[in-house]
Amino acid sequence: MAKTKSAYFCQSCGYESAKWLGKCPSCGQWNTFVEEVIEKASGQAPTWKTASSPIKRVATPAAIQDIQFSETNRLITSDQELNRVLGGGIVGGSLVLIGGEPGIGKSTLMLQLALNLPELKVLYVSGEESEQQIKMRADRLAGSGKETFILTETSTQHIFKQIELLEPGIVIVDSIQTLYSAHIESTPGSVSQVRECTAELLRFAKESGTPVFLIGHITKDGAIAGPKILEHMVDTVLQFEGDRHHVYRILRAVKNRFGSASELGIYEMQGNGLREVSNPSEILLSLREEPLSGITISAMLEGLRPMLIETQALVSASAYGTPQRSATGFDTRRMNMLLAVLEKRCGFRLSAKDVFLNIAGGLRVEDPAIDLGIIVAIISSHEDIPVPVKICFAGEVGLSGEIRAVNRIEQRIAEAQKLGFEKIYISKYNKKGLDTSRFAIEIKTVAKVEDVFSSLFG
Repeated sequence: MAKTKSAYFCQSCGYESAKWLGKCPSCGQWNTFVEEVIEKASGQAPTWKTASSPIKRVATPAAIQDIQFSETNRLITSDQELNRVLGGGIVGGSLVLIGGEPGIGKSTLMLQLALNLPELKVLYVSGEESEQQIKMRADRLAGSGKETFILTETSTQHIFKQIELLEPGIVIVDSIQTLYSAHIESTPGSVSQVRECTAELLRFAKESGTPVFLIGHITKDGAIAGPKILEHMVDTVLQFEGDRHHVYRILRAVKNRFGSASELGIYEMQGNGLREVSNPSEILLSLREEPLSGITISAMLEGLRPMLIETQALVSASAYGTPQRSATGFDTRRMNMLLAVLEKRCGFRLSAKDVFLNIAGGLRVEDPAIDLGIIVAIISSHEDIPVPVKICFAGEVGLSGEIRAVNRIEQRIAEAQKLGFEKIYISKYNKKGLDTSRFAIEIKTVAKVEDVFSSLFG
């Protein structure tokens, strides 16, 4: 007989308690515990294999010098942006979780991936849409889809039976919150169901070597819905983000056991699917026929990818008693620090001014190399003097007003030269070991903020 018990789970982090608690001892949230009925079969552990054909494998300790290592064979897809974010391709036996807001294009991205793998058998499991709805979307997407199979099912036991019959090369699940396991007696989407279904898919991926993609919903705070342990169980966590009022989407790696966790891919949403944006600078730079004050171009890095981004600043007299400080796509606290440096070290009176900062393209930037471009944009708007269009900047600003060196300066200079810029301002401390003869662009080295202003504005 099955032993039935009930437990309380925190809906925020997945912490399990035998009784109801007002405050979660794990994450500190209040009133997040919900009672769930758990049913565990006695003498049988849930497994992705059927009871008639279990896999018995006993692991033994092995000396680390005796372990034979071979380069991981990756599946290279036709989507170069996805390959970059995953670290070079899809790793066999990996479990990848993709999260994003509703309607951002998660299902379109995964269905487009399935349709463009003609040499591989793909099983697309959907618990949210019917076969006709998926077919309607597939008809407007590019791809043959000869080896793509659609399964509308939510029970993991039935899904694994079809997997054994079909033996696919890739499994895509849309979405993990709709699945349920018969080993857990609770509703789909609950903490225990999400955790158990993910654990069964994880065992299947590791034992069979089949890569599995999971589409996950997010909460209103932007986190993956379900227990926090879900992100620890999977190998890779991807965040698909963007503004639904704009056509551009960003695929960002939050966690990646097989590659860099700071890479991103950029897509453009079109009527026939997602188009890869191989040159992201085309969306981050606006077309201007004449120079305008308060606009500068900065050379930044996202992961290993150099790109040029436009920073826009507006400084105006404050109409109220307290000046406004607003930044879109940039840390407001860092902007306040840069304003304090300009006032203390350079003598610009900005304490009574409203300052607004915007990063073009809807991108959020954390690279400190755009500090130099931001302070030049602020002073350009303050003095109403435009910066020449063919000039870009790459440098970090310190609290004493010095221009600090940034990493991978050669890649930044090469990207600026490729896009036709004539001059780039960098820190003089970056000049050590830099072969300037390799570049046709003029490289201007500066040590302090005052040197930049005297060179640009006189």
